[in-house]
Amino acid sequence: MSALHQVSVVIPTLRRPAELERALRSIFIQAGVKGRLASIVIADNDPVGSAEPVIRRLRDETSIELIYRHAPRPGVATARNAALAETDAPLIAFLDDDEVASPGWLAALIDAQAQTGADVVFGPIQGRAPDAKPWLRPYLERFFGREGPATTGLIGHSFGCGDSLMVRATALPGPAPFDVSADQSGGEDDALFAALAARGGRFGWAADAWVEEFAPAHRATLSYALARAFAYGQGPSQTAAKARDWPAVARWMLIGAVQAAAFGSAALVLTLILSPRRADMLDRAARGLGKLFWMKGLEPHFYGARELERLEANRA
Repeated sequence: MSALHQVSVVIPTLRRPAELERALRSIFIQAGVKGRLASIVIADNDPVGSAEPVIRRLRDETSIELIYRHAPRPGVATARNAALAETDAPLIAFLDDDEVASPGWLAALIDAQAQTGADVVFGPIQGRAPDAKPWLRPYLERFFGREGPATTGLIGHSFGCGDSLMVRATALPGPAPFDVSADQSGGEDDALFAALAARGGRFGWAADAWVEEFAPAHRATLSYALARAFAYGQGPSQTAAKARDWPAVARWMLIGAVQAAAFGSAALVLTLILSPRRADMLDRAARGLGKLFWMKGLEPHFYGARELERLEANRA
């Protein structure tokens, strides 16, 4: 197999040794990638390096090269950049440490990229929230999941970085393509993909590249999901503001105000009758509020030091 077809899988991780092992074992059993998988790079974002014992133990169980990189300053963009520095593979697949890849995941991503010629290819995600309250679980599993077209092909927009394959030369420019200013809030992938789209980059969909994403207990809550929905809503307004497209900012803010009012009213009614559908309406209202209140300093923080605090609180 030509080196041009080789791929490295990147997994950033933060104090989730059991989940990391589960994710790694799902890569060990990938089918149809013989000669293609160059390495798995694990970027350990825990200051105390909690992932290293897992990697050391699992090296004896696989012939795949496991590369451990300690990135002790907590931050999602910092972790991704640190991992990229450890491999020169021309194709980079990203899997989150709370995800489990299906056996044909990587082959499906590679084949979809070859078929479409896309700079970035995304796959579908089945959300899992086993610790959620029963009434909330269907919403959360949709929230943490990802749906797309039934068939592989080009698409007109991007998704998140988890469960993706990127052509390094075009999608990941420079030694540190992820913006570290987003270390705590996230959104570093949104900025990367917005810049790629502005350069004429193309996005693809791999319909068979399935992964499962397991929401940990501290994330399987309505408050956490709504904070994330608010942050997602901020995205369009913030992207327009960075481009200094103030008419677009005003348009997104107007859309957000209408969404917040309409969906907020619906959520109030559904909450009064204890309908499970209230979660979906609250989600949409939160996204509307995010479009309206997009300004710097209002971004919720989900990663880095804040995530460490949540993990410590959850353990306590």
